[in-house]
Amino acid sequence: MRKILQEIGINPKRYNLKWASAAEAPRFVKLITDFTAEIKELGPLGAAEGIAPDEIKKRIEQGLSLVESRKLRVSFGNVTKTLRKDNDYSEAHIAELVDTKLSKAIGAGLA
Repeated sequence: MRKILQEIGINPKRYNLKWASAAEAPRFVKLITDFTAEIKELGPLGAAEGIAPDEIKKRIEQGLSLVESRKLRVSFGNVTKTLRKDNDYSEAHIAELVDTKLSKAIGAGLA
């Protein structure tokens, strides 16, 4: 998701996915508080990126279309298979696979 946001010109920090179980209320509060502060610091969507409202809407629709595409889902499935095969779930390995295996599908979907 961050890669797609970056490719369409939206700050990838606008997306955050972290795990917090129901038993981790303090962690959940901290995650939400930190994310809210970061979004406030980034400013309004589009304006902060220097993109006009009509253009930001077009880019978001393009990103949504890409996320819904079969080609990207298949590429993502291939990344998942490779992760299982390699048994390496480190952030560095995931980032490497996203760059090598998903970049083509993202680029083609946005072209």
